[in-house]
Amino acid sequence: MANVTFKGNPITLLGNEVKVGDKAPNFSVLANDLSAVTLENTKGQVRLITSVPSLDTGVCDAETRRFNEEANSLGNVKILTVSVDLPFAQKRWCAASGIENVQTLSDHRDLSFGEAYGVAIQELRLLARAVFVVDSSDTVTYVEYVSEATNHPNYEAAIEAAKAAK
Repeated sequence: MANVTFKGNPITLLGNEVKVGDKAPNFSVLANDLSAVTLENTKGQVRLITSVPSLDTGVCDAETRRFNEEANSLGNVKILTVSVDLPFAQKRWCAASGIENVQTLSDHRDLSFGEAYGVAIQELRLLARAVFVVDSSDTVTYVEYVSEATNHPNYEAAIEAAKAAK
């Protein structure tokens, strides 16, 4: 598994580490209207999927805003941001932040995404910061487990990977 810290402290990630070339694991999370969303909902599309600890923190806020801003340059790439924030909180945050190009999804119910992608933090019941690009045939083409969960991901590498995916 990826070695990840949270505020300098080692954490335990639950689930399986995802690697480039893997078939993207399915998951079930909640949209802001409480409807179930799975990987199948975006079948046939390139997806840039981020996991963040909480949208109500500075780095997660900045990261989600950055990918929202980059969305137009990515064309038909679907951008999904998953956290354990409640769907109601995600909806409120998106409205207050003007987020229209990123779909926020909640993994609060059963950590389905967190465990499928190896980002569920056992000690905190949050998700570690990571970025995944999944191509239109459901193959993982890019993975970044951010080594310190309070740091930013490599935006440029993720954006280039999303642009390159078909």
